[in-house]
Amino acid sequence: MTVNLEVADGVATFRLDRPPMNALDIATQDRLRELAAEVTHRDDVRAVVIWGGEKVFAAGADIKEMREMDHAAMVARSGDLQESFTAVARIPKPVVAAVTGYALGGGCELALCADFRIAAENAKLGQPEILLGLIPGAGGTQRLARLVGPAKAKDLIFTGRQVRADEALAMGLVDRVVPAEEVHEQARAWAAKLARGPAIALRAAKESVDRGLETDLDSGLAIERSWFAGLFATEDREIGMRSFVEDGPGKATFR
Repeated sequence: MTVNLEVADGVATFRLDRPPMNALDIATQDRLRELAAEVTHRDDVRAVVIWGGEKVFAAGADIKEMREMDHAAMVARSGDLQESFTAVARIPKPVVAAVTGYALGGGCELALCADFRIAAENAKLGQPEILLGLIPGAGGTQRLARLVGPAKAKDLIFTGRQVRADEALAMGLVDRVVPAEEVHEQARAWAAKLARGPAIALRAAKESVDRGLETDLDSGLAIERSWFAGLFATEDREIGMRSFVEDGPGKATFR
């Protein structure tokens, strides 16, 4: 398998395993979509970590494979390409990307599908497709602009330049920078912490933010209002409020 799945203590890890650079070929894209669907429906998975290993996250698409595709072939494939990444982005559970080494092109786009990105001090991120006469095709023009703003996104996309971890942190492309040997450990610790939270409320929060960003303010507020009221029907809401009243904040054990 080009992506392995490990589940422990409520955390699923997608481990990219296509040495030497974890190039995201068609088989890997399809595997990501399959795993996203699986963890979405597994009750024993409460959070997800995406990791490429100690040396590299993913250096981009498989250029040799893409080079053999003509216009008609890519027209037929481009929808599946985007759907694979969108499936990861729409996992209704917290997703953390553990970024080591290169996260370029499709690798950067995969990291953008996560809710939170922890990067190694030696990480390099970018969207170099313009250097191939292309543009990002797996969500990079859309998710990157929504994350860092259109001007910064255009800088990276127009030039194809790579940014080091410190610049990525400053522009908001990653959320935390740590020593390379701590990336996976910290990503998993963060995911494990979230996995202990109220699963339905976390899903509600993620969907409210993500769907709200895709629409106008009034529609976003309607999404939030619907989820907020709906959570009053959950057992976790009863547990959380009872614990707050009896024991103080932050001590609830959710089921």
